[in-house]
Amino acid sequence: MMDKKIAIIGGGLSGLYAAYLLEQQGFKDYLLLEARDNLGGRIQSFTPNNTEASFDLGPAWFWPDIQPEFAQLINDFQLDSFAQYDTGNMLIERSLSEAPNEISGFDTEPTTMRLTQGMSSLIKTISENTDIHCSKQVTKLERQENKVIIHYHDSQNNTQKRATSDHVLLALPPRLAIEIIEFTPSLPETLIQQWQQTATWMAPHAKYVAVYERPFWRDQQLSGSVRSTVGPMVEIHDASLNTEPKRAALFGFIGIPAQQRKDIGEEQIKAYCQQQLVRLFGEQAAQPIAHMIKDWAQDTFTATTLDSQALSHSLAPPRSPINSTWTQHLTGIASEWATEFPGYLAGATETAKLGVERYMALYKK
Repeated sequence: MMDKKIAIIGGGLSGLYAAYLLEQQGFKDYLLLEARDNLGGRIQSFTPNNTEASFDLGPAWFWPDIQPEFAQLINDFQLDSFAQYDTGNMLIERSLSEAPNEISGFDTEPTTMRLTQGMSSLIKTISENTDIHCSKQVTKLERQENKVIIHYHDSQNNTQKRATSDHVLLALPPRLAIEIIEFTPSLPETLIQQWQQTATWMAPHAKYVAVYERPFWRDQQLSGSVRSTVGPMVEIHDASLNTEPKRAALFGFIGIPAQQRKDIGEEQIKAYCQQQLVRLFGEQAAQPIAHMIKDWAQDTFTATTLDSQALSHSLAPPRSPINSTWTQHLTGIASEWATEFPGYLAGATETAKLGVERYMALYKK
């Protein structure tokens, strides 16, 4: 049975950044377990065939003016970024029987930025020098003496395994942690309720991306931005890449509720999205090079049944139990636990840093 000083559960941005911070301090006595076959958590992308282009299916934006620490991290990793394209007019769609209204665009403040190679490039860069084990789903955390026994399923060889650690960093949403991990002894009931009531960012939503040879909407002096009360996409933006060769794209958030999306089926929703883009931008939108939907509500390692409805987000819950056998041994570090930018990329790095600092303080490293 593997024994490590610290275990990180989850290989999204918060978990990977926590591992990176430990490595930066010369601390290698840690274990990172990720249930998915790939890293990134809610930072996922797709690459159309015969291209090297990477289009974000999860979070894609950050705001240097209000998130300077995250922006500095991007600079430290020498990742190229560019401003979200918003030059030109935007469209307002209110009816299937009438053409959309065109209104003057406006400059967004603060400036919205994207990564040239997609947000997955941040995951790739951070993970290069970290010790990660994918396809390892943690099913139970058990407190024994002064250790935590971590029970997990290794899907690569279909076996049950165990590891031990002094401290666990939970780098997955609070609600998901309660749903998929058994805690023995149980966490305090009040904490369980607080974690269950914390909505998971992205979990109820679905995102559609259509890739084209060129951004033809710009020829019409359109920014690609749309607001629609008709749908299926209720909000659309230009998702083109600032690379050579340039790859044009549009993405939209689908407004159909999660259960209805599941009933309708992905292929039919993709057809509806294409029809909407043709209504908005003309026949050139009818033949994308590639298109894809990522329905986060159907993602086992993101959403629970409680996430099927889009709910308002409350204040961040406590990161650790108080007056419990778990108090010294468990810290939540997913973005939902952030106090300044909960749910955002900057929130994930914020909580990862705080989690590592808490561990170091508890064990006086």
